Amino acid sequence: MVAEQAGLIAIGAGIAIGVSALAAGWAESSIGTAAIGAMAEKESLFGKGLILTVIPETLVIFGLVVAILIIGLAG
Repeated sequence: MVAEQAGLIAIGAGIAIGVSALAAGWAESSIGTAAIGAMAEKESLFGKGLILTVIPETLVIFGLVVAILIIGLAG
């Protein structure tokens, strides 16, 4: 494999993880704020707030899977 190809593959994998992590952080900030506000008024909403706060983390897992596929299929 040529060095330029390896570099572009690494950049593509980095972008896949980086953009998905930024999107997850952006989504989690809004969801987390709303969940804390809901739990401040009604403590029984803790479980729902926790689940809704964790859901954006799956975006990072999907980004990692895509990065692994990019590296694996190109190699």
